[in-house]
Amino acid sequence: MELALKYKIAIIGLGYVGLPLAKLFVEKGNTVYGIDTDIRKIQMLQKRQSYLSDYKRNDIRELFSGKNFHVSHSFEVIEKADVIILCVPTPLDEHMQPDLRFVVNATRCILPHLRRGQLVALESSTFPGTSEEILKPLLESTGLEVGKDLLLAYSPERIDPGSHWELSQIPKVVGGVNPASTSYAKEVYGTAFEKVVVVSSPRAAEMTKLLENCQRFLNISFMNSLLKLCEELDINLWEVIEAAGTKPFGFTKYYPGPGIGGHCIPVDPLYLLWKAREHQIDMPFIELSSHVNESMPAYIVGRVSKILKPKVLKGSSVLIIGVTYKKDVNDMRESIALPIIEQLLQEGVHVGFFDPYVNELQVGGTTLHSLPLTARNMKNYDCTVILTDHSNIPYELIVTHTPIVLDTRNATGKLADRNNVILI
Repeated sequence: MELALKYKIAIIGLGYVGLPLAKLFVEKGNTVYGIDTDIRKIQMLQKRQSYLSDYKRNDIRELFSGKNFHVSHSFEVIEKADVIILCVPTPLDEHMQPDLRFVVNATRCILPHLRRGQLVALESSTFPGTSEEILKPLLESTGLEVGKDLLLAYSPERIDPGSHWELSQIPKVVGGVNPASTSYAKEVYGTAFEKVVVVSSPRAAEMTKLLENCQRFLNISFMNSLLKLCEELDINLWEVIEAAGTKPFGFTKYYPGPGIGGHCIPVDPLYLLWKAREHQIDMPFIELSSHVNESMPAYIVGRVSKILKPKVLKGSSVLIIGVTYKKDVNDMRESIALPIIEQLLQEGVHVGFFDPYVNELQVGGTTLHSLPLTARNMKNYDCTVILTDHSNIPYELIVTHTPIVLDTRNATGKLADRNNVILI
């Protein structure tokens, strides 16, 4: 049987997407040059330390054990690579529009080191057209022709931090600017992923990522929009979702929560909305979902206010459980906990928090430190609010020693005695 070819791969951006991707390529026998402009990350990796909750120190040591993983903040190693993969952030700017400065800057940094025959692949979530409208002209400014001298493809990241999914088992979508680019990208990713799904163009691959996250954004926002009605009708929405989920066809369970955070779901739909507006096309579902998501912090603070009556918010004390954007990770990107805590502080509330993955928070000029989760500490608060349902949190202890709990994740749902718990 013919052995798969092995490649020299430069991965730019060693965060929640780039580092797991580097690990997978290394495990499959490829040589990886990891590049990140964050000196702290490079220094931690060189000391065999981890900055991601999904990786322990031994995982980092193992990553370096085969001598085919190298890290640096310098882009000079690009010259050695067969493939350059961009895994950099694509946030929103202050006007809630796409901010591609990290993609553009990273691309400009690789330009002096490019050579004929290399493949450039973008994995960062972005609007359809980015690869061809933004990256292609930048790459061709070197005098090299994309599709002939250089190959270019888009392959959306599908990393799910804190999940049970093995990265190699998640099908990899690829779309190149021409058949040669697509073929090469399929071959490279095929050395690490069990299944590579080919689409017709980078635009189709870019749209695939946005569709995946728009679906979740719209459905979770819809569940959140039902909360107020269910509150008025005295209906447990979580119970209703579980009941509806028993239908063996036509229903997929999505759950409400304090709001949608993270690097993709609350951001990617707005990339699509921006692109649609560029073509004078309305996307009312995304606009409504965004409005629902933006209103959730105020809704949660309002629920806390109702719980504490006849006391007023000012001068009361609230303990927040979980501040990361999702369970079992240390990722704070777009965490909905931050605006909720900020609004509580603005109302004059004394706020404490506990999160096993976060030691310190900066919120609106205030520094908060994670508290030990002890019975004595919990009794000092008028109300406890569960915002992130980490698996390693002792919920029974919280319910036992807290006067009242607002549970936004149904984390206490399996506890027998929870008379002091209120679900959103």
